[in-house]
Amino acid sequence: MKDDWKKSPLFKKAQDIYKLVTHLVQVVENTDIKFENDIESELLQHNLDYLRKNAMIIPAKITRATNKDTPYDLKMESATLIRKAAKELITDVRGLEMYGYKDEEYLNLLRQDVEAFRILFAEWVNTFDPWNYTIDRWGLFNPPGVNYDDHDPDDDIPFNPDDFFDGN
Repeated sequence: MKDDWKKSPLFKKAQDIYKLVTHLVQVVENTDIKFENDIESELLQHNLDYLRKNAMIIPAKITRATNKDTPYDLKMESATLIRKAAKELITDVRGLEMYGYKDEEYLNLLRQDVEAFRILFAEWVNTFDPWNYTIDRWGLFNPPGVNYDDHDPDDDIPFNPDDFFDGN
């Protein structure tokens, strides 16, 4: 089915993380954390914004990478952004602790969800077909043995635009 990825444990866990972060941000915004100056208050708000952003990136990039026609290099690019966002969630949580947020239960729930997500993520990445690729000319996400400057065999396929388009 077209939308089977929505039922995958990976996507469901990403949604769980997003919901937990959304709730956590609301709770933190309604706490009475005391600051010595406005800069600290602004820094906390930036921290909360990063939490939201990172939680949104994860399901969005899963959606992009789950399409079976997406080539390996683009799947790996999405996977890299997902991993970065998930790791930054943990950093963002540490920031909340530094600003004085005391409810360890929420923070530990998020840590546990990210850890469960990490395992599902690693299993998911192992399903990527490295031979369904386009050459990544930047050299980051090519399968083993393929280099950024390799000749692309698709370049040898003759193309005559007159075969496809009328001159009209």
